[in-house]
Amino acid sequence: MSRPNMLYIHSHDTGRYVQPYGHAIATPNLQDLAEQGVLFRQAFSVAPTCSPSRAGLLTGQCAHSSGMIGLAHRGFPLHDYNQHIVHTLRKAGYSSTLIGVQHVARDASVIGYDQVIPTESRRVAHIAPATARFLESAPEQPFFLSVGFAETHRAFHQAEPGENPRYCLPPSPLPDTPETRRDMAAFKVSARILDEGIGAVLLALESGNLRDNTLVICTTDHGIAFPGMKCNLTDHGIGVMLIMSGPGVFEGGRVCDALVSHVDIFPTICELLEIERPSWLQGNSIMPLIRGEIDAINDEIFAEVTYHAAYEPQRAVRTQRYKYIRRFDDRTGPVLPNCDDSPSKDLWLRYGWSQRRPPLEQLYDLVFDPNETGNLVDDPSAADLLDAMRRRLDRWMHETDDPLLGGPVPAPKGARVNDPNGLSPRETARVVT
Repeated sequence: MSRPNMLYIHSHDTGRYVQPYGHAIATPNLQDLAEQGVLFRQAFSVAPTCSPSRAGLLTGQCAHSSGMIGLAHRGFPLHDYNQHIVHTLRKAGYSSTLIGVQHVARDASVIGYDQVIPTESRRVAHIAPATARFLESAPEQPFFLSVGFAETHRAFHQAEPGENPRYCLPPSPLPDTPETRRDMAAFKVSARILDEGIGAVLLALESGNLRDNTLVICTTDHGIAFPGMKCNLTDHGIGVMLIMSGPGVFEGGRVCDALVSHVDIFPTICELLEIERPSWLQGNSIMPLIRGEIDAINDEIFAEVTYHAAYEPQRAVRTQRYKYIRRFDDRTGPVLPNCDDSPSKDLWLRYGWSQRRPPLEQLYDLVFDPNETGNLVDDPSAADLLDAMRRRLDRWMHETDDPLLGGPVPAPKGARVNDPNGLSPRETARVVT
C-alpha cells in the first residue's frame, strides 16, 4: 500500500461532548466515523487551552517544551517551527495544506505549509466547502491536510427549536438551571453544525476517491467552554474526543480504553510511515495498542496551564486511577479572565464564585470520584499516594526542564496578557514590553 494521506480534522472546545461518547448530542457523522475506525475513550490534550494543546499534537511535545505556553494570537510562539509535523512529513514526500483554524502561529505563513487556502471565516459555512473543493480537485498525493473548524468555540450558534432547553442536561460541573440549560442547548446547535461540516468533508473525501487511502485523525483541543472545564486540569478540561479511521489497522469500530495523549499522535505517524522519529518527540506510538500487542503505552499522562488570557501556572499528572494537580501561585480567588464569558459563568458569579479560593493541590481517586470533586490532599489515608503523585509530577518537570522550576514564567515581549484579578478575557490586555 502507498503511504496514506493524512486528514487532520479538528474543532474548538468540544471535549468529548459528542454522540460517540454517549452524550445526548446528535453528531451522526462523528458516530459513523467512530463505527468505521477506532474511538479512544481515554484521550487527553497536553493543555486545556487552545494553542498549547494544538502545539502538543503537532510537535509531539508538552507545551513548555514546544514553547507554546500561551495563545498564539496573543503573541506566544513555538520555539522552533521546524518541529511542526509538516516538516517531518515533507521529508517523507508529503505535501501539506492548511484550511481554517491553526492557532499555533499569529501568522500561518511561518509554520511551513506548502499552501494555506484562504477562507472568508473559520466557521463550518466556509471551511467545509473550501475543503470539499480541495479534495475533489485531484490533489497531489500523499498529502497532509489540516482542516480546523471554529465550532464549538463561543459564541455559540443561536439555539433552535430542535434543541429545546427544557430538555437539555448541562455538563456535570454545573447545576441544572434554566441558564445552564439554555447555554447547553446553544452548544448542542454548534456541535450539530460542526458535525455537518465534518460530514461534508468526509463525503468529499469519498467523492474524490481518496477515502480508501487516507488516515483521518479527528480530535479537538480541550474541554468545552463552560466554567470548571476549559482551562482546568480536571478531565473536564483535558479530556478530548479522538477518533482515528483509515486503511489497515484503524478500522472496525473498535474502542480503546488505554491512556493516550495528543503527544502520542506524531510518533504514531512516524511508526505508521516507517520514518525516523525526530529526537524532540516526547510521546509513545499508539500502534502497538492498535495491533493488540500491549494493553497500555502510558502509565501516566501530563498536562499544564501557564498562560491563557491571564497567567495561571498549574501542572497535573494523571494515571489510570488517580489525578494530581498543583498550582504555582498564591491566588485567593479564581482567575476569571481564563473563563470565557457565558450565561453559565454569570450564574456562578452570582452565587459568589469570585470569592472561592482555589486549592493549592488537588488529589482525586478517579474510580470513586470521576467528577473530581472530593479532594484527598488532606486525607491522612492518602498521604502515601499524595507523596507518590507529587514525585511523578516533579520528575516530569525536571525531565522536561519546566521553566516553572525557576519561578514565575514571563510572557514574551509583545504578548498581550490580562490582569489575573480581572473579570473577563474581553477586558483590555497589557502588552508585555
